[in-house]
Parts: sequence; C-alpha cells; structure tokens
Amino acid sequence: MTTEAGKTALITGASSGIGRELATLFAKDGYNLVLVARSEDKLQDLADKYRHQFGTSTITVIEKDLSSPQAPQEIYDEVTRQNITVNALVNNAGFGEYGKFATETDLQKELNVIQVNLTSLVHLTKLFLKDMVKRNEGKVLMLGSVASVMPNPMMAVYGATKSFIYSFSEALRNEVKDTDVSITVLMPGATDTDFFNKAGAMNTKAQDQARSTDPAVVAKDGYAAMMAGKDKIVSGAMNKVQVAAAHFLPDQAVAANMRKQMEDRNAQQEEQSSALALGIGVAALVATGIVLYATYRNAGPIDRARYRYKASKASRSAKNALASVVDSVAGSYYKTKAEAEQEAV
Repeated sequence: MTTEAGKTALITGASSGIGRELATLFAKDGYNLVLVARSEDKLQDLADKYRHQFGTSTITVIEKDLSSPQAPQEIYDEVTRQNITVNALVNNAGFGEYGKFATETDLQKELNVIQVNLTSLVHLTKLFLKDMVKRNEGKVLMLGSVASVMPNPMMAVYGATKSFIYSFSEALRNEVKDTDVSITVLMPGATDTDFFNKAGAMNTKAQDQARSTDPAVVAKDGYAAMMAGKDKIVSGAMNKVQVAAAHFLPDQAVAANMRKQMEDRNAQQEEQSSALALGIGVAALVATGIVLYATYRNAGPIDRARYRYKASKASRSAKNALASVVDSVAGSYYKTKAEAEQEAV
C-alpha cells in the first residue's frame, strides 16, 4: 500500500465527486495530500478520514475558490512555503452552466466557468509543471470529458473548456516527451456527482444517464491511466463508442446527439428510436471497417485495387445512410418542438 510513500499529490476540487474519489486512491497508495476546494470543513473531514483509515502522514488543506484569478498563485506559494514537492497534480475542479448561450445563460457564471475550468488550470499547470520538468519527474492528470471531442449544445462554454483541456494536454505531452513527466487526460461521460445540480440541468436525460455511473469507477480509470503514464482514458464502454464515432460522423450529427442528451427527460420516445438507429448504424460501420481493413492488409495488389473501389462505393452509401438518419433525428426534434409550441399557445 505504501509504494508511493513520501510522494505528494495535489488535487483540486477534492471535496466531492471524482476529485474526492481520486484523493481516496492517492491516500490508499500512501501519498501525502494537498487538498484544494472551497469548503475547508469538508476538506478537514476528508483529511480526518484519511488519517484514520489509511494512516496518511501529511495532509495539507487549502481553502481556495479557483474562480479568483489570484488563487493558483496563492496555492503554489503556500505549497512552496511548506516546502512540499508536488509529484502528482490533478486538475479536477470544474463546473458548467446549462442553457442556450445567446438567450438563457448568465455571462458572469460562464466567465467563472472559463476561469475555473481553463484559466486556473493553465495557471496551476504552468507553475507545477515547470518544477516537474526541472526535476525530470512528475505526473499530471487533467479532467477532460467526452465533450472534449464533441460539441456540447446547452453547455457550450463548458464543452469548449473541455476541448481546450484536450488540445492543451496533447500539445504539452509533445513538449515534455523527452522527460519523465507524463500528462494524462481523463474523459468521462455524465457521472453521478453534483455537477448537474450546480449547472442547473437537473431534469435532463444526461442526468438520468449519470445516475448509473459511479464516480469511484471513473476515478479508478483515471488513476490507473495516470500511473501508467497513458495519454488519455475514456471511462466507460459506451463513452468509448461515442467518442470513436465522433471522429468520423458529421459534426451536425454529433452535435444533434449531444443536444438530445441535454434535453428534458420527458422528450418523446420517437427521438430515442432515431438515436438508436444512429447508434446501430455507427456500430455497423465500425465493424465493417475493421473487417475490410483486415482483409485489405492480407490481399494482393489486384485484390487491393478492387477493395479500394468497393470501399469508395461503400463510403458514398454510408454517407447517404448517415445523412438520412441525421435528417430523421432532426425531423423528430423539430416535430416535437412544433408540437410543444402549439400546446403552449
């Protein structure tokens, strides 16, 4: 259990959700902890629990609100003052704001989302990564999301911050590739935390989906990937399929599917059928592609030419089929919207 004894992990947003579960895993493995969140009481309760349960020798509690531009530097200064070397940095803190960007959301809340999810993350990473590179040792875990690679209607700013985290991490990974510093992105889907409540998205389909995803499971996936020095980890089988599909489906189809997840849970069953059809179509395309690729690799020059011709025809057919399903999905949405507006008159 004490294979990492003497090392220190700093976790932001450590008082609840995925952050708390990650802190628990670090404590279990013998890490000393620097716990950062807005609630000192919650952090102290957590620290007492870890001391009693795991015998954690050193736990530093730092009460900070990362929506304050000064918070990252103050955290770094406090850690430096106590002569603590941070071996693992977990940029977990984050939140969202639900609603249509143009007409429904609050600008100041969205600017706070950017400050916490993005600006503070960059600031903390700048301060601690510099030290890690100098020592030629360290690990960084970034909390991304499946929204890192997909548009996120109804939470447009939140989704954009997660896309930034993904791109930022990919770039940093390249910059530190010749060192013993690793950067890992954890990409969960909707998870059973207080996220949707804080975002004002309590009655969405995504929140219903979140209830089946334990943050402890997500944390274990991220922790294992971080310790193995992996580039990224998508937590959950269905999330893996969704992320894979996002790389070759039309952007409008991906955005439409994400929009559905953020709609009211009482939306008509017709939309669910269209989404299911889309999912089945995607799965079939993926499976066919794998088979064709394997066959192509083992074929001779003449057969390869024939397979390329067939693949071209199949690609055109697939695009037409996907367009048809997307049109069906969009049609269901607008039909439901029109009926709802008619009932409201």
